[in-house]
Amino acid sequence: MNDVPISILFAILFALLVCSAFFSSSETGMMALNRYRLRHLVKKGHKGARRAAELLDRPDRLIGVILTGNNLVNFAAASISTILAQRIWHQNPELGITIMTITFTMIVLIFAELTPKTLAATHPEKVAFTASYLLKFLQWALSPFVLIVNTISNGLLRLMNVNVNDAGKDHLSREELRTLVHEAGGMIPKRHQHMLLGILDLERVTVNDIIVPKHDVIGIDLDDEWSSILETLRTSQHTRLPVYKGGLNHVIGVLHLRSVARLLGKEDFTKAELLQETREPYYIPENTPLHTQLYNFQREQRRFALVVDEYGDIQGIATLEDILEEIVGEFTTDMAAASRDIHPQADGSYIINGTCAIRDINKALGWDLPTSGPKTFNGLVIEILEHIPDSNVCLKIKERYLVEIIKINENTVKSAKVRRVGKSKSRGN
Repeated sequence: MNDVPISILFAILFALLVCSAFFSSSETGMMALNRYRLRHLVKKGHKGARRAAELLDRPDRLIGVILTGNNLVNFAAASISTILAQRIWHQNPELGITIMTITFTMIVLIFAELTPKTLAATHPEKVAFTASYLLKFLQWALSPFVLIVNTISNGLLRLMNVNVNDAGKDHLSREELRTLVHEAGGMIPKRHQHMLLGILDLERVTVNDIIVPKHDVIGIDLDDEWSSILETLRTSQHTRLPVYKGGLNHVIGVLHLRSVARLLGKEDFTKAELLQETREPYYIPENTPLHTQLYNFQREQRRFALVVDEYGDIQGIATLEDILEEIVGEFTTDMAAASRDIHPQADGSYIINGTCAIRDINKALGWDLPTSGPKTFNGLVIEILEHIPDSNVCLKIKERYLVEIIKINENTVKSAKVRRVGKSKSRGN
């Protein structure tokens, strides 16, 4: 090397530093790739993504190639810098080596490590897809050496119960997927985010959470006067009505109003004809998860179900629309029902009916009242007080909600004035 001009040595050193920067950026770029976006690009036929995915299928081999190349060029560069130091400071080579070591370390750190890795972390796809050309070739060219190194390395990892074949497998838990949807930002419209989160929540919400209590169910009682039944048929805003005798615990069938529309104009329309148009009732347990019930509705080709408790007593009804609202939000027809239970006041508080479901309150106002216990606001107040109030009292829920009971009737809280203390959450979260 003493016969090689210094200018050539500097050129070689510069080329080695460029190679070192390539390997450093390649390592960061390949490891910083979004694996799910990578799979999406592979499905679309992106050639660079396909090469990168093939390399990442065996990360031990990829890392072996990159580190082998990086160490080779770094050691070669260190040797060249030592020779340069001895030739430039030939009168005091020890001082030259010290100066060159410090200088070379700073140059490698800035130009061959920090800068290229930062660039690759910022633009991983551009760097990784471009580098994949050369990495595929190097993987083939250095395969004998890399195979030996990887065999020894993987053997040591097996002693530590580490399986390198699992390194490329990515799995998301439900909560991680929720975080991913939340963090998507503008990539997913807000409404679509709410729908995706609603789907993820179906497994932890049961039929009992969306039930329409039986005292709120509108149906047809065959014991009523015929004129009253006809009035219900003509004015009902619901598509399906339970038909019972004496009470909801004695359901005879379910009536689709479309099936009786043609009969309403007949003068001799009778209860017998009405019963002929009913369908056998469909019963479901109150603790069925919503994702299971959604499948059951599809399998049974039903949209309307009577909800029963463990004793077989009817607790209310649930419909396919109720489940869909958990995903897409309230339908227009139910917004009026929500407004009848929640009344905003000029001072920022709300008058809430005791029968209003806690989940409906949380969804409508963006609150976080506890839903693990009672399902209605009346039940929540009574649970916290641990007795049925006999006068207007005030209480605090979760240190954030001030409740003033306004009306009590028949051992239930009919209405209360509620104010949230502090900043409200964004609606729909």
